[in-house]
Amino acid sequence: MKSIQILAISGSLRRTSTNTHILKAIGEMADKSIDFQIFEGLDTFPHFNPEVAEDNESVSRFRTKIKEADGIIICTPEYAFGVPGVLKNALDWTVSTGEFNKKPVAVISASPLNTGGDKALASLLLTFTALGTVKNEKSYLSIPNIKQKISQEGKLTDHALQNQLKLILSNLLEQISQKSD
Repeated sequence: MKSIQILAISGSLRRTSTNTHILKAIGEMADKSIDFQIFEGLDTFPHFNPEVAEDNESVSRFRTKIKEADGIIICTPEYAFGVPGVLKNALDWTVSTGEFNKKPVAVISASPLNTGGDKALASLLLTFTALGTVKNEKSYLSIPNIKQKISQEGKLTDHALQNQLKLILSNLLEQISQKSD
């Protein structure tokens, strides 16, 4: 039996990013039968230009990983009230090729502010609507005050957040299961 493949994408390039730590925590929560991978390499993408040949190795690898995945989880910070440019650029490379179409997704924003990155989250939800993804009202989460919920070493210290992330993962797995029925 084929294992479920989940591709996780961090909207931050920082090695010590809380967003990446959140994705790692979700990966640790996932059953061992789930193939959970965090994508690396958004910083190698060229600027999106629809007139440029699409033979970039990084972009091709990204598209292939999305196609192969049964579901996608994105966790991102909010930069200047929006989606980080590197993440938006990567998503733009998929607009005309359809890799996200009918793909179950979970979207998380995390911020040290009280707003939890709500503007980045709202923007990503609009983008994923345009990309034709599968999501519901349980497919997204905004995490305010993240610095108070995670240790310096990147471990989650907030039990309520751990439960919320388990629910996000569970909902994604349910969306994947319904898609394959």
